[in-house]
Amino acid sequence: MRIAMVGYAFYEGNSRIQQYVNALTERGDTVDFICLGDSVEPALGCNGRGMLYGLQARPPERESRVGYAKETISFMVRAASLLTEMHFKKPYDAVHVHSVPDFLVFSALLPKLTGAGIILDIHDILPEFYASKFKVGKDSLVFKLMVLVERMSIAFADHVIIANPIWRERLIGRSISAEKITTIGNHPNAELFFWRPRKRNDGKFIITYPGSLNWHQGLEVALRGFAMAVPQMPNAEFHLYAGGPGKDELVKLANELGVGEKVIFKGSLPTKEIVEVMAESDLAVVPKRSKSVFGTEAASTKILEFMSLGVPLVISRTKIDSYFHNESRVKFFDNDDPEDLARGVLALYRDPKLRETLASNALVYAREQTWSSRKNDYLAVVDSAVKRHRHKIRVSPRVQLTS
Repeated sequence: MRIAMVGYAFYEGNSRIQQYVNALTERGDTVDFICLGDSVEPALGCNGRGMLYGLQARPPERESRVGYAKETISFMVRAASLLTEMHFKKPYDAVHVHSVPDFLVFSALLPKLTGAGIILDIHDILPEFYASKFKVGKDSLVFKLMVLVERMSIAFADHVIIANPIWRERLIGRSISAEKITTIGNHPNAELFFWRPRKRNDGKFIITYPGSLNWHQGLEVALRGFAMAVPQMPNAEFHLYAGGPGKDELVKLANELGVGEKVIFKGSLPTKEIVEVMAESDLAVVPKRSKSVFGTEAASTKILEFMSLGVPLVISRTKIDSYFHNESRVKFFDNDDPEDLARGVLALYRDPKLRETLASNALVYAREQTWSSRKNDYLAVVDSAVKRHRHKIRVSPRVQLTS
């Protein structure tokens, strides 16, 4: 089968998309992925069956509401044009569109009209994501419009994939029927994220955070908590491998708290490099804001990645992480409270045995949460979307143009 994917995302570093592409090409399908980037090139590890079509360069780190809308709409228009052109040349059996934004699914209008199955994969639910990103309330007109767009996008798709069970229930409550939606979570790449013996022996206690610096990630809470704990951890450093809005403010805050020399902003790294950094960490912190509507429900893949590497974790007691985890494998802190985060960090710093116990229990759990256990579910969704249209008489788009 020929499958097209569309996503306002980079292929490199996005394990969710990479796993989809690899699963399809492994069984012999051909995949074209229209994505962020500036070149056309083969997708790695796909034996010539996967191609990447980069349409736009990396968006600016500081995006206004207007700027964000302009960038995403521009991408959608260009993606629709390219997808239509390639579909005319050789029709696709299915189009898999990745959200955010969910309205990107309308770039597949022509393939849908000519019989292709349409899958909408919602990585993050757009209304809550937008509300968190731009600080708007759920009663605002903009939020209500986002819900309307969500409903229209879901109605356009033949099937929807959602990233976690909490969001599945949310969408069933407002936008979709239960039989039209499948939950497929984010899973670490097992070829990269596995336990390996540590090589570092520098006497430092390294706490690591990799990811974005968006407000809902709670880095301000983490910095304040680290500043409270570090007087009792003379050999500790906090390393942030991250990019995105808010960096300047966080650097300023670290200096104001007197820990500027202990907080090291390293910048983002490719997956194959960051995994080695993560594996060498003494402790990981995932401080997402539990009081953020989006933050408390967005599952962080980094937690499972650190678990797979055998690194102990201090994490916020968010709604989604309380759903999946317990105190036997992570150290929670509550209520976005820097003092409680500091207590958790100090407890693990002072107790190597506790770190070992949590990491060991988490490693057992992580080994059960593999992509291989869900790959067939994804392939079944694709096959079902295609089969739904196989009974229709499909007219080649090329014939339509010349008739």
